[in-house]
Amino acid sequence: MPVATNFGFSVLLMDTSTCDRRSQGSDQQPWWTTALPPAPQSLPRPVDRCIKSYSTSVCGSESIAKAYAEELAKHNVSIIFVTPNHTAVRNTAASLSQSYGVETAVVLADFSLDQAASKAIKEAMRGKDIGFLVNCVDESLNSPHSLIEMPEKSLLDMVNKNVAVATLMTRLVLPGMVERSRGAVVNISSGACCRPMPGRVALIASAGYLDNFSRALHLEYSDKGIFVQSLMPFQIASGRQQPLSSPSQPSREGWFVPKPEVYAHHAVSTLGVSNRTTGYWPHTLQYGLLKCIPEWIWVLGSRVFLSYS
Repeated sequence: MPVATNFGFSVLLMDTSTCDRRSQGSDQQPWWTTALPPAPQSLPRPVDRCIKSYSTSVCGSESIAKAYAEELAKHNVSIIFVTPNHTAVRNTAASLSQSYGVETAVVLADFSLDQAASKAIKEAMRGKDIGFLVNCVDESLNSPHSLIEMPEKSLLDMVNKNVAVATLMTRLVLPGMVERSRGAVVNISSGACCRPMPGRVALIASAGYLDNFSRALHLEYSDKGIFVQSLMPFQIASGRQQPLSSPSQPSREGWFVPKPEVYAHHAVSTLGVSNRTTGYWPHTLQYGLLKCIPEWIWVLGSRVFLSYS
């Protein structure tokens, strides 16, 4: 069953079958090999064998997170949502249960209370075979803010949601995964972490943490049958502003700006295939082009753009 928490987003899947450990190799391929064809109608075989019944998801109102949870529900994966505000996901949980016939649950957990929040999560996970965890960076960071303009409380909340909660949730599910020698952890950050951008200090720092956290986890636990993936999407169509989008206009749907459900469909197809990817091949093209630009040229261009904006 997936479990969702509200730091940005996190999903955990509960395993009830064996996992093909051959999928746990290191990711040493060039960036272009992460570009994939249209997503298949079923989960990749190595991961499909790992996540037959349960997923745990930690989420809030993040559109990508909810779309990812729905994509898992389409594959008969039950979902547990962990959130400090049940109204944010209550309707989503009911809709998934009614539409796909999967078990869903909502667990209230206030992570500002430190370790007290983990008690309710442990109780909800008891007796369940958690096979998957998905963490997602907080979408509210997409709006441009200068660091000195952010209140101190907002900064502390940002660190708690995007760093502490993701790390804590991973710590909670890893022992069971290691014991069963199977499981998957997916951290959804942002492609913005590949280049610095004005007004996106908090987003880039949070995304960078999740990306490096994922890579370190994969190195440490891949030989124990656990697949850890870092997803770095670029713009996703929604009512919110997205990284690299116009400050005055919300992102619009297009080939490079997919709907959340389209992105989730493609991203799930990369499970067990690549441990570091954008999850959507047009975004992989964007990532490759950005990495080809020397950083000094990128910084100079950003300053010129700001001077005329």
